[in-house]
Amino acid sequence: MIQNDTIVALATPSGPSAIAIIRLSGKDAIKIASLVFNSVGSKKLANQKTHTVHLGNIMDGDRVIDEVLATVFKNPKSYTGENVVEFSCHGSSYIQQEIIQLLLRKGCRMATAGEFTLQAFLNGKIDLSQAEAVADLIASDSKASHQLAMQQMRGGFTTEIEELRKQLLDFASLIELELDFSEEDIEFASRNDFQKLIKKTTLLLKNLIDSFSTGNVLKNGIPVAIIGRPNSGKSTLLNVLLNEERAIVSNVAGTTRDAIEDEITIDGIRFRFIDTAGLRNTKDEIEKIGVEKALEKLKNSAIYIYLFDITEMNMNEVKTELKKFSTTSRQLIVANKIDKASKSILKTINKDALSVISISAKKKESINELKNSLLNLAGKGALDKNHLIVTNSRHYDILLKSLEEIIKVQNGIDQNLSGDLLAIDLRQALYYLGEITGKVSNDDLLGNI
Repeated sequence: MIQNDTIVALATPSGPSAIAIIRLSGKDAIKIASLVFNSVGSKKLANQKTHTVHLGNIMDGDRVIDEVLATVFKNPKSYTGENVVEFSCHGSSYIQQEIIQLLLRKGCRMATAGEFTLQAFLNGKIDLSQAEAVADLIASDSKASHQLAMQQMRGGFTTEIEELRKQLLDFASLIELELDFSEEDIEFASRNDFQKLIKKTTLLLKNLIDSFSTGNVLKNGIPVAIIGRPNSGKSTLLNVLLNEERAIVSNVAGTTRDAIEDEITIDGIRFRFIDTAGLRNTKDEIEKIGVEKALEKLKNSAIYIYLFDITEMNMNEVKTELKKFSTTSRQLIVANKIDKASKSILKTINKDALSVISISAKKKESINELKNSLLNLAGKGALDKNHLIVTNSRHYDILLKSLEEIIKVQNGIDQNLSGDLLAIDLRQALYYLGEITGKVSNDDLLGNI
């Protein structure tokens, strides 16, 4: 956690490119940059205003390494909260290394992984949850993952946690104050108000914890298993969803022996569809392994589509089949081949209590309805409404611990425990909540993040 060094690193991906950016940050960043930069018009970087760009050459003695643009950011108005200079040079790997090596000789130190963001946190430019969101933002590869990272970067999660923590801290202070006047039997913290706050806190923590299952799959892509009996149209449906001939389609039962996977983005959310072997009893050893794999994919999926041939199965058979599945995945029951079904058969679907989507994969009928149902199950509504969604496993773990302590406080209130005992659990809950934003942290935690 050395904060006095001036650090340098390539801020763009390594390798040849049109432009590369080399970033310096630290107390002496502008001073060191001035040692190697000759601006057009002989301007001195130290005399220039913050957030200005200057054309010039990087010089190693009398040798010109490259013509560059130098951008100056003066503390505290920079990403790291320190003096920052960014050199935009040509993207030759040789030029990048020559400039970095020159800056190291002039007094810089190579930045460690994530150190610019670490300095931003240590200097109070961002909190810990926002620092974590930087990596999520860089890694985002869909509209949904980008939106979730931006929500966290803008401090939505932090604002909610800090407001909650402030209210709990106020009550904790009052309870602590009561301990100083224990002999006078004075009550500073209204137990009714405290009870309301604890219930509100419990509800908020539970909602945030519950949102993690949605947030995690939105961030990483949603695995969707397509299961059903042989010849129900699973491979045809996969091909339609992907808009390409990804799986072999045949009238011969048992064509799909292994799981076939591919990804598409629907309305900004990334789905990973998995076509599986048809579920049936078989003596064929290879097909039997395929059925076992299908059931394994079912257990590991966030959503599964149970596809059945409406001309071959009735609703009672569907219900019997669904009872065999042991999974916590959200389900979509889809009746296929409605283009071949009679009106009387179609009526039986509509009258049944099960929510069934009727499609024709071959004719591409009602595929948009199926996609909309997938989006609803994936949590698209919560994303569109900007509901707070937890995506970080560290936050999830801390929220579980915080809830456990808050429940202890609630039990203590119910049992009329003394203020000093309530204060112990309340302080522990405050400690955990502080870990999310970095109000409480240690070097190991910061290094890991």
